[in-house]
Order: sequence, then C-alpha cells, then structure tokens
Amino acid sequence: MNDFSVLVETCRLIQHFVRESGDVVELFAGTDYLSNHSLVVYRLKRLSFACIQAIHHNRNKLKDQLLMTGEEPSASTAILLQALVLILDPKLPWACKTVGYLLQRNVFSLFREVILTAKENINAKGSFGKVSALEHVLACMVSHVGQSPCICTNVDPQWSFSFQILTIPFLWKKFPYLKEVFASRSLTQYYTNQMALCVQNHANVLPTDMLNEFPGYACILGNILETTGAALSQPDCSFEMALDLAAVTTYLLEALPPIKSSSRESSTVGEDDMIIGDESVEIVLDDNLQQQITNAIDSRFLVQLTNVLFGGISTAHGSHNEGPDDKEVAAVAAACAFLHVTFNTLPLERIMTVLAYRTELVPVLWNFMKRCHENQKWSSLPERFSYLLGDAPGWLLPLSVFCPVYKHMLMIVDNEEFYEQEKPLSLKDVRCLIVILRQALWQILWVNPSAHPSSGKFISYTSGHKKHPVEAIQSRVGTVASELLSQLQDWNNRRQFTPPSDFHADGVNDYFISQAVTEGTKAHDILKQAPFLIPFTSRVKIFTSQLASVRQRQEAHGVFTRNRFRIRRDHILEDAYNQMSALSEEDLRGLIRVTFVNEFGVEEPGIDGGGIFKDFMENITRAAFDVQYGLFKETADHLLYPNPGSGMIHEQHLQFFHFLGSLLAKAMFEGILVDIPFATFFLSKLKQKYNYLNDLPSLDPELYRHLIFLKHYKEDISELELYFVIVNNEYGEQTEEELLPGGKNIRVTNENVITFIHLVSNHRLNFQIRQQSTHFLRGFQQLMRKEWIDMFNEHELQLLISGSLDSLDVDDLRQNTNYAGGYHGEHYVIDMFWEVLKSFSLENQKKFLKFVTGCSRGPLLGFKYLEPLFCIQRAAGSASEEALDRLPTSATCMNLLKLPPYGSKEQLETKLLYAINADAGFDLS
Repeated sequence: MNDFSVLVETCRLIQHFVRESGDVVELFAGTDYLSNHSLVVYRLKRLSFACIQAIHHNRNKLKDQLLMTGEEPSASTAILLQALVLILDPKLPWACKTVGYLLQRNVFSLFREVILTAKENINAKGSFGKVSALEHVLACMVSHVGQSPCICTNVDPQWSFSFQILTIPFLWKKFPYLKEVFASRSLTQYYTNQMALCVQNHANVLPTDMLNEFPGYACILGNILETTGAALSQPDCSFEMALDLAAVTTYLLEALPPIKSSSRESSTVGEDDMIIGDESVEIVLDDNLQQQITNAIDSRFLVQLTNVLFGGISTAHGSHNEGPDDKEVAAVAAACAFLHVTFNTLPLERIMTVLAYRTELVPVLWNFMKRCHENQKWSSLPERFSYLLGDAPGWLLPLSVFCPVYKHMLMIVDNEEFYEQEKPLSLKDVRCLIVILRQALWQILWVNPSAHPSSGKFISYTSGHKKHPVEAIQSRVGTVASELLSQLQDWNNRRQFTPPSDFHADGVNDYFISQAVTEGTKAHDILKQAPFLIPFTSRVKIFTSQLASVRQRQEAHGVFTRNRFRIRRDHILEDAYNQMSALSEEDLRGLIRVTFVNEFGVEEPGIDGGGIFKDFMENITRAAFDVQYGLFKETADHLLYPNPGSGMIHEQHLQFFHFLGSLLAKAMFEGILVDIPFATFFLSKLKQKYNYLNDLPSLDPELYRHLIFLKHYKEDISELELYFVIVNNEYGEQTEEELLPGGKNIRVTNENVITFIHLVSNHRLNFQIRQQSTHFLRGFQQLMRKEWIDMFNEHELQLLISGSLDSLDVDDLRQNTNYAGGYHGEHYVIDMFWEVLKSFSLENQKKFLKFVTGCSRGPLLGFKYLEPLFCIQRAAGSASEEALDRLPTSATCMNLLKLPPYGSKEQLETKLLYAINADAGFDLS
C-alpha cells in the first residue's frame, strides 16, 4: 500500500470513529487535551496539510472526483476532504492554529490549481445540486479567518483567498454554498477591507495562469460585485464598508478596458491602452465575464452604494458658512472616484437614469460643491481625495460625475419643472453652477490645459499599481462641463434667467482673440470646444475675419470670374434658381453681379458694384422663404421652418431646399443681413443638433401642453385610449404614422408614457422635416463650414443671419458717417437730415437703409463695420428751385446718399420718404 492509500485509509478510519463516538477531541487527544495540546496540534497541522498536498499532487488523476460530495464513500478525494472538514471545524480548540499553519503554507494556491483542474468537470456525476467536500473545506477556512477568537497571523496577500480563489472566473457558479457563506455581512466587510488595504500595492502579483480574456483583476471584480449587494442592503451596513467597497471596485474597474454597449457594434481600445513592459497588447474580456460585471453594477447596486455613502449627509444644510466635514469629503471622494471610472468603463445608458432619479447624488454633490465654492474650500480637498494626485484641483473629481448626471436630468425635465418649479436645482443655484463651471472650464482649457486636450481616456490597463493622471480627468471634465454649460445656455435662451455675460470667461482679451483665429492655438481649441466662454461680439469678429481670409485666398488664387445674372423682378425666384443652381462651389465663393429687368422687359439702370447684388439677395430671400410659396411654414410666433408637406406642392422641393441653403450661406458669406426669422428648432439643424421635448413649444405649444399633461397625469393613462401612432394633417390629407413598429397596437400606459412623449416630440421636431433639413444643410455647407457655425448658438445664429430686431441706431450711424460735396457734420442740412431720420418709424428707417446700402439691416456689430462707411454727399447742382425739386438718390455699391440742400425739414422729410418708398428699383440710383 503506497503513502496516498495509507493517508486515505487513515482519514476513512477517522471519519468512521467520529461517526461512532461523535467526539473528535477525544480521538486525537484522549481525555486530557490540555496536557497534550502541543503534540496534538502539531500532528493535526501535518495531517491537514498532507491531505491537501495529496489531493493537489494527484489532481489530474482524480479530476473526476474533485467536486464530489462527502457522501461518496468510495471516492478517495471526498474522504480526504471530509476529514479536513472535521479537523477544521471552528468549534474545535485547534482550529485557529491549524488554519494559520495552512495559510502560512499558501494552501489557497494549491486549492486554486485543484479547482482549475476540476473546471471542466463541474457537472460530474454526484456533484450537481449538492455541496462538494472541497466547498465545505473552503467555507471552513474562509469563515474562520478574521473571526473572533482568531489569532492567525496575516498572510501575504499574494497567497490569500482573495488573490488566489476570488480570481477564479465565475467562482460562485462552481461553489454556490461558498457564495452564501462569503456574502454574510461580517465576512464581506472583512475581505473588502483587506482588499482595500492591499489590492493597489499588490495587484502586480495577481495570478496569470488564465487566458488573456480572464485577467485576474476582472475575475475578482466580477466575484466581489456579485456578493456585495446583499451586504449593502443590510440596514446595519457600515459606512466604512461602503468606502472600502468603492475603493476596491474603483481600482479594479479602472483596470478594465471599456466594456462595449449593447447598442454599439464594438468598442475599440487605443493602441497604448495596455502596456506590459515595452509591448502594447489589446485586452478583450470574455463576453460572459463582461456580462457578470455589467449585470452586477445594476440599478439596485448603484442605489444601495450611494445610499450607504450618503446616508448621513444632509442635502439641505441650514447654514452654508462652513465647508464639508471629513466624513462628507470621504463619501463624496469615494462615490465620485467609483462613478468616474464607471462612466469610462460601462455603457452610460444603463446607469444615468438610475443615478439621476433614484439616488440623492445630484443634491448631495451640488450641496457639497456649492459650500466648497462659497467658503473657498476647493484648495483643501486634493490631499483628502486619495484617488487623485495632490496637485489636482479640488473641483475636478466632483464635476466629472455631477456634470453628466445633471445634464441627463435636463434632457428629461420639462420647461415648467425647470423654470416654475425650479427642479432639479433652483434658478439661483443654477446661476451659481454656471459660475463654477465657467471658472473650472477656463482653468482647464486656458490657464492649465492638459497636454492632450482631446485624448479622452488614456489610462494604462496593467496589472501593476498605476497613478491616476490628472490630464485624463481634466479632459473628461473639459468635455462634460462644456456640454452642460452649452445646455444651460440653451435653457437661458429659451427664457432668460441670468445675463448672457455670465457664460463669458473673465480672461478673454485682445491677445486671446488674435490667437483664436489661428488653428492649433489654445485659444482656437477653446473657440471650438467652449465658444460660449468668448463674448458674442468677439466671436463675430473672428467669424468675419475668417470669411475675409477665405475671400482673400480666393482672389489670391486668381479667381476673378464674375458670374452675371440677368434677373426678372417678377420672376426672381425661378431666374435665380435656374442660374445659381448651375454654379459650382468655387463659383459660389466668387463675385456674382446682377442686372435686374423690370416688368416691361427693360434692364434697370445702374452698374452692380455690390449694391445691386445686396438688393437681389434681400429680395430673393424674401420671395423664396415666403410661406405663400409653400417651401416653408411659420409657427404661431411667425418663425419659419420647412414645410413637412412641401413635396405635395413642388415636385423638385428637395432641390429647392438645397438651393435655399446655398442662398442663405451666400448671404452670410458676403456679410449681407436678410430678414428671415427662423424657428429655433430649425436653426438647430444647421448646427446638426437633435431637438428634444423642450424645443416643441416653438413649433406647437398646444401639442407641448398636451404632452406635459400626459407626463404629469396621475390616473390610469391607458384609459385615455392612446396608441403609439401620430396623425399627420397636410393640406387636408390625414395620414397615420406609427411611432414604433406595431405602434397602432401598443397602448400608452403610465409605464411607457415618457417614451411616447419623446417619440412624438422627435417625430414633429426631427423626423417630419428630416429630408428638407438635410438638403438645406447640404446647400448651406457649400459655403458655411461647420466649425464656423458651431461657434454660435441658435439665438446668435439668428443674429448672424438677420441682425438685431431693435430699432436702427441713428446715433451710431451718425458717428460713423463721412461727408462730401461741401457737407460737414455741423451743416444745417445735415442737422435736419438726422432729425428727420430719427423721427422715422422702424419700417421707414429700414427702407432708408435699404435705399442707401441695398440692405435693410445694418452691420451686426455697428456701423463702424459698414464697408465703405456711409457717406452723405451734396447733390450736384445749385440750390435753385429746380434742384430742390429733385429727389435724393443713392449709390448702394458705395453706401452713398446724394442729398439736395433742401430749405426746410418738412421738404427734406417729404422728398426722402417719397424716394425710399418709390420702389423704383435702381432708377433712383
């Protein structure tokens, strides 16, 4: 009989004796354990280790028996393991010393190899549905460690249960009983604390005996997450345990490559994402392992973790005169570090709504940030935020989490909630938030920019300890803070609650503006990422200089071709469409000169030096965008948007939309303001933005009110008999369209009403006009680059197109006027002229401006930007009665008014009004 057989027989006899007598202590120590305990303990230590060694040494031969239960009397492995269960019973006096002895000999590494050998035999005969003997042994050892009156010495983390056993993929599928034992609150707390103390400093010694798709840090994360939910749900779950759990999961999650969303085809990892030695290796997790992790970080886990961390923190402090205490800082630091890494790793759509509406995250973080801001406590935080390096700004980590969650809330909240009920933050708090975001963003982008502002996540996925680069979080905060500030600016444009200047950074000066024009500079990067930090007038100057630069390059390349249009005034749209549509993109950038033909077929006098073209642009846009033509409709506020039924009126309607897009772009390219008031939701299309529920009032306020009624309806919505369909009514023709496949059979209920509301909004604001908007945008982008338009929000874009709707600033025009022919600023005729012009109605002032410049709108930034400057010249001839009977004339290409020296203010007013209202084309030029 060999040694293995002797050992098995010995263990079989031990079990037989215990079954017969029931006294384990008497079996090994006789009647006097105290006098023999040293020898007894020594023998039991050796016997226990011998059993484990024997199983490990013969594991390949015994692999069919490794997961058998102790009820298999003939299985040698079961006999050895069942003997261990008897010896390691925590109630026995030698248990602690025996377990300690085994730990010092790194038995968990032996058990690991035994378990991995048995991996393919988990459903071996006799093991399914029962607790295996090996599982019983592990449960004895796990539950013993750290439990009073345990006196075991600490074991090297490399050989611990956490590093050797918890790193086995899908451990709890093999050992469900062990999972129950481990999930008890005390054990989970103990092992979580141990891992929090050592995982970062010892991660480089995690086992590497698995395939690359099963890295140890991912396996340990999946197994921990699967068991901690139960502990978190206990009423007495400690704050300290939540801190430890957040720290461990943060570190392990950060080691993962990004996990692809189910809604995305794939998720790529950069070539520098995994660095081992000098080589770069891409990590792709096993699909089932990914699923284990993502399933564990579910809504319940997020709610439980944040509830425990924030449980003792008030969201409504009576006084804001003090900064946060140590516990609050620790809670915020732990939650933000965990969520920051979670946002970078897991699909966001799974967790944002939960964080926004089922936790206190937003109010707690806002209260924290507000008090830090008001009491100037930011500088004291980095040393208390263990996740970040010491030189990181204190606001960096909280903003990385607060911004995306609050931004998500703003996509769901409606206008009444935001403006009237002031949810989720009061408007006063929103104004404070704007200041915090603006200052943080300016610090990140201008004062202390990261080396790689657009690099996104670039954390190294290694098994060793790594630092947390501030640059990576700065990049993240730069992006999310920009998005949130842009969204808040949209809310402010809908209904102003703070001055527009609140969005402007304090440090924008002439040097910054000069730099912003040049690509590759910091200022230019800010202009692209956060244009709202720069005052509107400064951005307009940058925009106009960019246009001028393009025009100059066009001329420098020798492109002097002038396209000449012959336009019949009573067929202006058709003639313009036929001639302009034939132009190439290069031709559109060049000069276009126009000759008008009146209703009698006679060419109007006047040489187009630019003024006739401006008149043409104003008239063609007025005709093309007239709702009577059928391409555009207007809202209740008389704002224009594409007619969803345009195809029912014009067969070539999409070609016309392309033409109108290029027409508008040409006007903006040449700096010609045109009187076309667009609806905000259509201007969003020029910025390639998606419209949401809160944009609906600008199109259909009645539909918006109905949808908000449904959103807040407290009764059973299904009784209203609504379905996922929408009825279109164009020119008396009604059509029914499904909002979802099979929508006519899907009833709207309290559970799906939010989805219904957003689908209806999407249909009206985006889907119905998608073809018209797409073709308009293609034409528009022939001349207007996306990066230029992205400098402006929708409200500002309307100003670029049409200028201000305010009355003409006559004083500004007077200050920027030249005189000729004997006139000067103090001349009595000039004094009368300015008094008359000031007394005109807004309509007549616009007509006057059109008469002398060819455009009824003045320059956006004031008349000092009118090229050339406005000039009043004395009309040729004497001051005879015949001369004074003449009307004022103009030269629009030179912005010149030829004004006879009238003898009275009444005569000047009469003649000037007649001239500007004569509608005589250029016969008065």
